[in-house]
Amino acid sequence: MSRALLAALIAVALLAPAAAAAPPRASLPDVEDEVMCLECGTALNISNSPVADEERAFIRQLIDRGLTKDQVKAALVREYGPRILAEPQNRGFSLTAWLVPIAAALGALALVVGLARRWRRPAPAGPGGAADGADGGPPLDPTDARRLDAELAAFDR
Repeated sequence: MSRALLAALIAVALLAPAAAAAPPRASLPDVEDEVMCLECGTALNISNSPVADEERAFIRQLIDRGLTKDQVKAALVREYGPRILAEPQNRGFSLTAWLVPIAAALGALALVVGLARRWRRPAPAGPGGAADGADGGPPLDPTDARRLDAELAAFDR
């Protein structure tokens, strides 16, 4: 009994890494949502054009040959060019499609932070110091100041 158990454990130990190392086989739905229809410019999984049907047939042939998802996408790029991929490549000029939106978002964030800091900053004192108006403008004329004080006192009653 122990020999059979030992043999089974050895068999599992030897076969498990081979099964885990095998790349998963590609499927049409898995590839379709990452590829564009060249005719209408939409994702292949929602396109109904004749060109989309041709692309699907080509993908099915590649999958039937046992290619992985990455190999299928590479074959599609060789056949149709890089514009067939829904996501831009991570190199060359296509890298700007990833970097420009990130840079724009960071720039917008910096602008918002800068404006928020500016709005929260107290107004600078005018040339007359603390006697200036609260908004940093010129001080009130003494006549206007007396009238304002009288009206505020009447309002407080």
